[in-house]
Amino acid sequence: VQLQASGGGLVQAGGSLRLSCVASGRASGRILSNNGMGWFRQAPGKEREFVAGVSWNGASTIDADSVKGRFTISRDRVKNTVYLQMSSLKPEDTAVYYCAASRTSYSSTDYSQYVYWGKGTLVTVSS
Repeated sequence: VQLQASGGGLVQAGGSLRLSCVASGRASGRILSNNGMGWFRQAPGKEREFVAGVSWNGASTIDADSVKGRFTISRDRVKNTVYLQMSSLKPEDTAVYYCAASRTSYSSTDYSQYVYWGKGTLVTVSS
């Protein structure tokens, strides 16, 4: 299974971006239909941190405190795509954003619970 995140770019503070994560390869449909998904980010010189997660059916989500009220995770099981809608962006949101598939039907804030990782997409927020 390969995960590919896209949608990053340069945006001014206060702006919005929507990231997408698409799965491809064998079992990709099963993974995107049955597994929890998460978004993580890593800023330069910092550790990777959890951003948001969504359960297999989209009914349950988790948001990091730093993004609550500003970011929304969702998924489209028909399109095998997971989204991260980011609004009211701040310079401190600047990072490489990664999507990942959980080993279970639910997401987790613990990165060790994720078995598939995509290449990241860079989000840069200017002040």
